[in-house]
Amino acid sequence: MGSTWPARLATALFLMLIGANTSVWARDNKPLDLVATTGMVADAVRAVAGDRAEVASLMGEGVDPHLYKLTRSDTVRLMRADAVFYNGLHLEGKMIDALTRLAESGRPVFAVAAAIDPTRLLSPAGLPDQHDPHVWMDPVLWMAVVDGVRDRLSALDPEGAALYAANADAYRADLKELDTYARRVLGSIPETTRVLVTSHDAFHYLGRAYGLEVRGIQGISTDSEASLRDIEDLVRLLVERRIPAVFAETSVSERSLRALIDGAAARAHRVDLGGKLYSDAMGAPGTWEGSYLGMIDHNATTIARALGGEAPVGGFRGWRTASR
Repeated sequence: MGSTWPARLATALFLMLIGANTSVWARDNKPLDLVATTGMVADAVRAVAGDRAEVASLMGEGVDPHLYKLTRSDTVRLMRADAVFYNGLHLEGKMIDALTRLAESGRPVFAVAAAIDPTRLLSPAGLPDQHDPHVWMDPVLWMAVVDGVRDRLSALDPEGAALYAANADAYRADLKELDTYARRVLGSIPETTRVLVTSHDAFHYLGRAYGLEVRGIQGISTDSEASLRDIEDLVRLLVERRIPAVFAETSVSERSLRALIDGAAARAHRVDLGGKLYSDAMGAPGTWEGSYLGMIDHNATTIARALGGEAPVGGFRGWRTASR
C-alpha cells in the first residue's frame, strides 16, 4: 500500500490539472517551455530549438526509462509545458497512460520515434507488432528524429521556423560525421570478435548499422528477467568465439555480467569487463558524455578498443579535429 501511494497521488494530481487547464500557453515573446522524457530526446530538442526554448529532461543520468514512474513534480512540469517530447515505442512504459491522457486533453505531445520510417524499425523475434525503442543507437535514424522535432517546433512557433531549420541542418551534419567515425572505429574490430554482449538488448540498431552481432542478457525492456539457460548460452558463446569482453550499462545492474565473467573463467577463458556503455541514459549534465554526440562517441570508442579494434586518441572529437 505504502509503495503505491506516491504513484496514486501523482496520478490524481495529473487528472486534476488536466481538468483545470487544457489550453496551450501562449508564447508572449518568451522562450518556449519544453519538456522531454529522456536526455537523448532533450538533447535533440535543445539542439534544434536553440535559444527560442528552455528544455527540461525528466530523466537524468543513470535513470532507466523502462521503469521510470512520474513523480508529483513531473506531473506539474508536464502540465506547465508548451509541448512535451518523448521517445515512444513504449520506451517510457510506465508513463504511457499519463502521456496519452495529456495528449487527449489537447496538449502538444509528440513521440519523436514516429518520425522514423516504420520499415526501418526492428522487432524482437516472434513479435512483429512490437518495435525496439532504442532508435537513438543509430545516428542515421536519429537524423529523422531531428527532422521531426524541427517540424513540430515550426508548427508550434512559426516565427522560429527558419532558425529551427538551420539548427536542424547543423545538427544533422554533426550526426553524419559521428556516423562516419563510428563506422570507422567499429569496422576495425576483427571479424572473429565482432560480438557485443551487454546487460540488455539496447544495441541492436547500433549492431545493424555497424555490423556487430548483439546479445543482451535481458530483453529489450529491463523489466524482463534473464534465465539460467540464457546465462549458460551466453557463456558458451563467449568461450567458443573467444570473445574478450562484455559490457555493463550505466543504467542497469551489472550483476548478471559478473555471472558471465565467472562462468567463462570456469571454462578457462578470460572475459574482461570492457567498460560501461550509455544505453537508456546519457552521462552527467555538462559533460561530453552528457550529450548525444558524446554518448555515442563513448560507446563506439569503448566497444572498439575492448574488442580488439582501434580508436584514435580523443575519440570522435580528436578524429574530427584531425580530419579538418
